[in-house]
Amino acid sequence: MDFDRHDRVRSQLKEFAATFIRNEANTDPMITVTDATISPDYRKATIRFTTIPDNRQEDALIFLKRSASHFRDFLKKKSAFKRIPHIEFEVDYGERHRQHIDEIARDIEGKE
Repeated sequence: MDFDRHDRVRSQLKEFAATFIRNEANTDPMITVTDATISPDYRKATIRFTTIPDNRQEDALIFLKRSASHFRDFLKKKSAFKRIPHIEFEVDYGERHRQHIDEIARDIEGKE
């Protein structure tokens, strides 16, 4: 049953992060939340994201790291979490690699 709660908190954290970014960030670059993880004790959370265009990931990471305390304040106001976790942001390179592999696969299919 604790797994269900953990998964629910993770999902809500991802949604809150997407809402916060939509409201606070510029649209250039476009930042998309791809995943969220939270420690078993709910004290630490990591939000993973990608950007369009790709070359603006570092700019987005700087903005998000600077905004982490504001995001915690947002969570305090909007969520019903018992404990507000320490928030870290990181670029989701795995998602970027998956997209690249999909592009290669489409190119191969188009040549056949």
